[in-house]
Amino acid sequence: MNKFILLLMVLVLAIPSRAQKFSSDKSFIRFFSSAAIEDITAENRMGSSIFNEETGEVVFSVPIREFQFAESLMKGEFNQKYMESEKFPKAIFEGKITGYAKDVSSEQTVVAAGKLTIHGVTKNVEIHGSIKNENDHKVMKSKFIVKLEDYDVKVPEFLWQKIAEQVEVTVEFNYKSL
Repeated sequence: MNKFILLLMVLVLAIPSRAQKFSSDKSFIRFFSSAAIEDITAENRMGSSIFNEETGEVVFSVPIREFQFAESLMKGEFNQKYMESEKFPKAIFEGKITGYAKDVSSEQTVVAAGKLTIHGVTKNVEIHGSIKNENDHKVMKSKFIVKLEDYDVKVPEFLWQKIAEQVEVTVEFNYKSL
């Protein structure tokens, strides 16, 4: 059984029944790299997440191979040379959200603190973002910077003008009640 699905099941079963739990029904993840010669953008709509409204705990998983590029050659190089997606198939965040009040319907500024794993490297991070309550669902958004060297993503010297040392990551998860 897929390890992530098993983790999600354990989290769902471990949460007390009175806690309000949400799972993502839609996701959008984009990264943008701006370098001297070329800007690179890729999008992914296959992320999944669980959010426990009572505790603030959140987990999300993004399958690396599902990033879509304007050019298929870029996708191949991204998966084989940089992200080694056969070996490291997912990016995962596990953490806790602070600054969130479940009874507030307006958009709230929040911070997610936890562990972000990319390319097999796990780092403690704080990611600023927002949550908006919309009836029986939630919308969680964030935009943050990831430095490639922090996650052992190597860029060959001859490509330094085509690939930035850091990328801007935009995430949006839409949650529905479990």
